[in-house]
Amino acid sequence: MRLLLAEDDPMIGSAVEQGLREAGFAVDWVRDGEAAELALRSGTYALLVLDLGLARQDGLALLRKMRVAGNDLPVLIVTARSAVSDRVTGLNLGADDYLAKPFDLEELVARIHALLRRHAGRARPELRLGTLVLDPLAREVRLHGVAVTLANREFALLEALFENPGAVLTTEQLEDRLYGWGEEIASNAIEVHVHKLRKKLGAGWIRNVRGVGYRLVEAK
Repeated sequence: MRLLLAEDDPMIGSAVEQGLREAGFAVDWVRDGEAAELALRSGTYALLVLDLGLARQDGLALLRKMRVAGNDLPVLIVTARSAVSDRVTGLNLGADDYLAKPFDLEELVARIHALLRRHAGRARPELRLGTLVLDPLAREVRLHGVAVTLANREFALLEALFENPGAVLTTEQLEDRLYGWGEEIASNAIEVHVHKLRKKLGAGWIRNVRGVGYRLVEAK
């Protein structure tokens, strides 16, 4: 899943970006509010991690613009502002959750997963299709009750397809979910990941819609 991180502090931003990547997310990191607004217009994201104290447009102003424009992207505010009024304002403007600095990276990841579940209308952390189970937080996949070991990109691709089983995702849509800015993408990268997934899960789970993309179906 691809996240947008808007954080002006270079040390915090670098640490959070690295931690989120290690947790399996693709991350685009911007350092000011105008860059965040531009990224939201041009990219496809699952969630925004938003610092309030941004230059060139603060986080609350950006959040207000998003919600007025009808953008319902989940937003998790992370900020050093400790006043209750700041938290209340952010939540009233449409933020979905709030985490005060300093915070534990493990808690940040857990809150992100909780918001993604809520946004998708799911209460359970696990995704299920027949005997195939994917747990985004534990980063585990089980087939017929047996654990299946996947590389990070294989897991991310399967999770993207799991978002709406049966729906077709194009190669370009899958690339958007798996890769952040500056990451090199081979021309056949998605095809290679799909091939490896099929070897581990069986060919019947991921169907190729010729000339369009891929979809996840229950293997017969």
